[in-house]
Amino acid sequence: MIQFLVHEKDDSVGVATVDIKAGETAAGLFMDTQETLEVKTLHDIPLGHKIAMIDHHVDGSVIKYGADIGKVVADVKKGGHVHTQNLKTRRW
Repeated sequence: MIQFLVHEKDDSVGVATVDIKAGETAAGLFMDTQETLEVKTLHDIPLGHKIAMIDHHVDGSVIKYGADIGKVVADVKKGGHVHTQNLKTRRW
């Protein structure tokens, strides 16, 4: 069962399609290539929230839909929950 989707192969986050529990090896799908992948989760990832596909570091970018969607404000390891606690818009 697919638990998260990654829109493009170069995206640095995926989006949970179900609630994912910390410690699970979650199954994902790249939407552009239809390739599958797995990521060991570090935190609970609620439905609709982002999961890190790579390690992210402060002041780096988060890539989703092939575009920079914001600035990392707290380090996130691969498999971590990417949300408002560690990602902020570059608008403000």
